[in-house]
Amino acid sequence: MRLTYDPRYNIAYIRLHEKTTGVETIKVGEEINIDIAPDGTIYGIELLNANEQLKKEDAGKLFVINEATGEKSEVVLS
Repeated sequence: MRLTYDPRYNIAYIRLHEKTTGVETIKVGEEINIDIAPDGTIYGIELLNANEQLKKEDAGKLFVINEATGEKSEVVLS
């Protein structure tokens, strides 16, 4: 998984898989699009107006939490 951010356009992308042919982008709302394959595999999630969405809670920090162990990693979003 990879999270990228383009400050020129204020767009973030959470890539779950490399895109292949046949991926369709579905507009879920005004600020979110999902790339999905015909078999239902989600390839990525695009966040428009990303600054607002990513920094809305947790003071602009990204937390990765292992629910099984409780282990937590923190990344400050710039």
